Amino acid sequence: MLKQYLQFKLSQKLSPQQIQLMKLIQLPTQAFEQRLKQELEENPALEGGKEENDSDYDDDLDNTKDDYDDNETIDAGDINVDEYLSDDEVPDYRTQVNNYSADDEEKTMPYAAGTSFTQHLVNQLNTYRLSDEERDIAEFLVGSVDESGYIRRELSDIMDDLAFTQNVFTTEDKIERVLKIVHQLDPAGVGARNLQECLSIQLHRKEQHPDVALATSIIDKAFEQFTKKHYKKLLQKFDISELQLKDAIHEVERLNPKPGGSYAGNNRRVEHVVPDFAIKIVNGELELTLNGRNAPELHVSREYNNMLKGYKDTKQKSKSQKDAVMFIKQKLDAAKWFIEAIKQRQQTLFVTMSSIMHYQSEYFLTGDERNLKPMILKDIADEIEMDVSTVSRVANSKYVDTPYGTKLIKEFFSESMTNDKGEEVSTREIKKILETVIEEESKKKPLTDEALAKILKEKGYPIARRTVAKYREQLDIPVARLRKKI
Repeated sequence: MLKQYLQFKLSQKLSPQQIQLMKLIQLPTQAFEQRLKQELEENPALEGGKEENDSDYDDDLDNTKDDYDDNETIDAGDINVDEYLSDDEVPDYRTQVNNYSADDEEKTMPYAAGTSFTQHLVNQLNTYRLSDEERDIAEFLVGSVDESGYIRRELSDIMDDLAFTQNVFTTEDKIERVLKIVHQLDPAGVGARNLQECLSIQLHRKEQHPDVALATSIIDKAFEQFTKKHYKKLLQKFDISELQLKDAIHEVERLNPKPGGSYAGNNRRVEHVVPDFAIKIVNGELELTLNGRNAPELHVSREYNNMLKGYKDTKQKSKSQKDAVMFIKQKLDAAKWFIEAIKQRQQTLFVTMSSIMHYQSEYFLTGDERNLKPMILKDIADEIEMDVSTVSRVANSKYVDTPYGTKLIKEFFSESMTNDKGEEVSTREIKKILETVIEEESKKKPLTDEALAKILKEKGYPIARRTVAKYREQLDIPVARLRKKI
């Protein structure tokens, strides 16, 4: 049996404006500029540049509401709506390439034009005498080379693709023979199917003096022992001295494991970090500034505001004029809200970063990571009386320019632990000490995680072996066996 009933409940729900504000706060400087340009293009009631006097705007919006009376007389012949929506004058912002003034220096990153990596390889094939079939196979293989310079597909898959997409029916043996030709192209090692083959190709290209010859034999015949640094097994297998092995390893270390990355003509875009804040030390005090590109000059369009005035002063209003003025009012409301959201974004960013700067003032004054205090998102959120999610949005995507380099803000956050003196210390401090201990260890006999835990305990940081392993992995430091050197 179905029943209907009413139920009342209270719930918190973010308005569309609040959601948009959160998205604006999360954007880093470059993405924010793109969002700003998009809004300027989409909303003609929003303009960039210095604001003129528009104190009448609020009154116009309020009084316009009173003009919507379905019973009023409409006389469309007396008033021409086009005079309110005239497009004769193009707003200034539509003729500008950015939202900066004419005095600002144009800072754009030029793109270098050049030959792509794939085309560079194809051009080299022209120096070889190949049949039509071999040429098709070679070009397909070159097209399968990834950015690192490897072909990471099985020959059987390449054979099938050649048949289906190029109408070239061949065998794996023929593809293997053509692949040998691709291996002769520059940079050395290109077209390899794995790291072992890549290193082997490069070594075979070198003049085979004793060190290179030994390195070639090690890579070709004992690659697994080499990667696992089982040096004793290598000494026995090749009947060589430690000095000979050391010289051979040095030859391998000089090779390029990613030959594709060495091509100078590639046009891959490089991501440039634009700091959102800058911290300077002035007379022993910290000074915080927000990147000026985060504080654009925006104002409501005077032209659109005048349209409302014209409608307000008109005694008889047509239905089309009402529709037009509703559109104008909507755009003006959106422009006012966006300007207010930008101001809130600036304030939120500055207040949050200012709190972080003062919390970690010892670090920003010295640059010593050991002076970083334990700090979690809630510490800053409580201090500035904002939600943890807001602080997270600022910390995860923003950079700050400090006297010690450009840093990601979230790097200043860390958990705490208690040392043997009962003091709260940052895990970043422990990681820094761990890193220093590993740098100073004997590479002939690297310290195990158990030994590292013991050393840290002696220094006053009682942490378990598994915690040492976790910190070591976070620092991208390999296990003891892989840190071993001859």
